[in-house]
Amino acid sequence: MEALLEMKGVSREFTVRRGMFDPRSASVKAVNDVSLALRPGETLGLVGESGCGKSTLARMAVGLLPPSAGSILLSGRELSAWTPLERASRIQMVFQDPFSSLDPRQTVGASIAEPLMLAARASGRPLSRAELRDRVGDILVRVGLQPEHFARYPHEFSGGQRQRVAVARALIARPGVLVCDEPVSALDASVQAQALNLLKDMQESMGLSYLFISHDLGVIGFMSDRVAVMYLGRIVELASSEELFKHAAHPYAEALLAAAPSRDPSRRGERKPLAGEMPSPLAPPPGCAFHPRCPYAKPLCRELEPPLVELEAGHAVRCHFPL
Repeated sequence: MEALLEMKGVSREFTVRRGMFDPRSASVKAVNDVSLALRPGETLGLVGESGCGKSTLARMAVGLLPPSAGSILLSGRELSAWTPLERASRIQMVFQDPFSSLDPRQTVGASIAEPLMLAARASGRPLSRAELRDRVGDILVRVGLQPEHFARYPHEFSGGQRQRVAVARALIARPGVLVCDEPVSALDASVQAQALNLLKDMQESMGLSYLFISHDLGVIGFMSDRVAVMYLGRIVELASSEELFKHAAHPYAEALLAAAPSRDPSRRGERKPLAGEMPSPLAPPPGCAFHPRCPYAKPLCRELEPPLVELEAGHAVRCHFPL
C-alpha cells in the first residue's frame, strides 16, 4: 500500500549561539535521519519527551520548515514540488494551542472559510459567498458546533470549542492527511476525551490519515495504530500500538511506559521510572544517545551508535541489546 506521507532520511539542523556571552555559534540537529511512512486511513503516533524533535518533524511534514537533508513525499511526489495551495488541500495541521493558532481579529467563520477559498482558487472554481457559508456551516455542525457560531470570535469560545474550530478549519478543504501536534495537551481532561472522540469520528467518516504527536502515552495508545518513539531527534522504536504497549524493546520506551499511570493496580510498581534528563542536543553523548540514562548500558553502548533494525515484521528498534 502506497504511503500518503513518507519521510526518507529526514534531518533538520539549526544554528544557535552557544550562550548569552559567547558569540560562537553551534549546530543543533533537532531531527536526525528519520524515516517514517503514513498509510491511508491509519494513525501513526509519535511520542517522546519535550525537546526530542516531535514538533520540528511535524512542521517539516506540512512544509512549514524545509528539511536540511532527506526527502518528504506527499502522495508519492516531493513535498516541495506541490504549490502551497495544492499542498494545503492535501495536508493540514492542528496545533497545540487553539487560541494562539486562531486570528483573534477574524470571526471563526472567516478563519474556517479561508483554506476552502484558497483550495477553490487553486482548482480554478471560486465559490460564491452562499456556497462558502453553507460549507462552513456544515463543517461546524460536523465538529459539534452550530452554524450561528459563524459570526463569533475566538475569545467567545471555551478551549474545547476553539479546538473544534481548529479541527473544522483543518478539515474544510478535505485533506487526506492531518498532522496533530499535541492537539489536546492544552485542554482539561474531560474536554480531552471529547476532542479525541471527535478526531476518531472525523477520521472514520472522512477516511483521514493522522500523524498524531503527543507526550501522553494514554492518548497515543487510544488514538494510534502504530507508534514511533523519538529520543534526541532519532526514532528509537517503531511498532504497532498493541506490540509496543505489551513488548517494548527499547529501554527508553520501557521507561516511558513505566512513567505512565497504570489503570491496573496489580502492575503498579513493576518498572522503575526513568532517571535523569535528556542530554543537550548541543552536546549529544557518543555512541547510543540514551546510554547515560539506560540501566542496561554496556561498554559497546558508549562507543557505537546502534542502527535501527527490525526485530520482526513491523517492529524495529535502535538498540544493541533490545529487551
